[in-house]
Amino acid sequence: MAHDDDERSSANEALAPLPASQRVFGWHDHASLWFSLGVGLLVMQIGAYLVPAVGTRDAAIAIMLGSLLGAGLLAWTARLGCESGLASAGLMHATYGSAFARLPVLLNIVQLVGWTTFELVIMREGTQAIGQQAFGLALGGPLGGALTTLLWGAVLLALLAGSMVKLVRRFVSRFGLPLVVLSLLWLTWQFATRLQAKGLDAFWARPGDGSMGMFGALDLVIAMPVSWLPLVADYARHGKRSAGGLGSAFSGTWAGYALANVWCYALGVMVVSVAEPGTGLVTALLLAQGGLVALGLILIDELDNAYGDVYSGSVSTHSLLPRWSVKRWGLLLAALCTALALVLPMHTLEPFLLLLSSVFVPLYGVILGRLGTGGAISSAGTRRVDLGAALIWIAGIAAYHALAKWAPQFGSALPTLAATFVLAWASRPKPTSTTAGGVSALAQSRG
Repeated sequence: MAHDDDERSSANEALAPLPASQRVFGWHDHASLWFSLGVGLLVMQIGAYLVPAVGTRDAAIAIMLGSLLGAGLLAWTARLGCESGLASAGLMHATYGSAFARLPVLLNIVQLVGWTTFELVIMREGTQAIGQQAFGLALGGPLGGALTTLLWGAVLLALLAGSMVKLVRRFVSRFGLPLVVLSLLWLTWQFATRLQAKGLDAFWARPGDGSMGMFGALDLVIAMPVSWLPLVADYARHGKRSAGGLGSAFSGTWAGYALANVWCYALGVMVVSVAEPGTGLVTALLLAQGGLVALGLILIDELDNAYGDVYSGSVSTHSLLPRWSVKRWGLLLAALCTALALVLPMHTLEPFLLLLSSVFVPLYGVILGRLGTGGAISSAGTRRVDLGAALIWIAGIAAYHALAKWAPQFGSALPTLAATFVLAWASRPKPTSTTAGGVSALAQSRG
């Protein structure tokens, strides 16, 4: 069944391999999608936070290494999704068993609803800033906030009423990507010129205040690409199944996201280095020459992030309750997120969302250890509970928070990811069938 079918269905699209007829993404589609998803105001804000904490040189090192490593994990998961044709929920079922996997799938839905709501709040606040700065419109009150939230919510609903594949191939790849690249080039030129006027040597030699170490900065940079790990297979499964298609899913995802991540983090560093003290990121962008147009285009691109979250959330929800199609669940979740954005104090909930995201570092350490090293998706994936995988994941969550509390200088993400990967790889069951046969068995067990 196609993903844009809005009729009731008892077939579980999320837990069965995607048919070859629906697998159309090539390298350009993967790269365009993940470049677009990698661009965001939140990424720039984290980049702006790094420089005062660790200084320019260490921030640059953390940005490069963290982006390459994080995007590499995304690309690895993308190849796994393309190879198997399974959505993220399907990979969780194959790793943890059909009963236990419902827990991480449910947690993923909760975090995706939270992040979609947060994206709507970011877009609302950006719209309010543009309205005030450019047109003198006071949109910061309750009425203005409600109107701008409902506006973006309506656009999100309209996008979800269409086809995800068509959106990526016809809009993001052909129109959205060039406009966003031009916006980033323009803003980079504007702030690089200011930096040069202030002195590049002083900028490069700027020390940090010691509030964060290098590993902590690396953790913070990796957090953004890692937050996309539970989503990447939902899109990569649409990649072509040929050997070239598998390579394009890997290299396209890695190149697209790594470039966007490095660029946006670096732009945040540049903005905070030339802006007046106390000036917010959005205000600083607006004050740049042509900043209104550039910020407006980036704000529109922010919609891709909200769409990406809610679409993936709808695939995961469909995996639990397949009577409703992916499209119908998407429309319902978008309406829910819009309502939540109207009433929830999202900035006070951000720490909770980041805390919830931490469970997905060890979750995917186990998935990659079990499935990402050439092992077949075999009949082990049809178990109700894979106790070994479940225990490694739970231990990984505990280790993540223990490191954050007692050894923050070493970071949490990389050590936890490495430990869970090695344990999962060492304890993986012996394959009993080929990948294709295992996928077929998995599909047949999910009516």
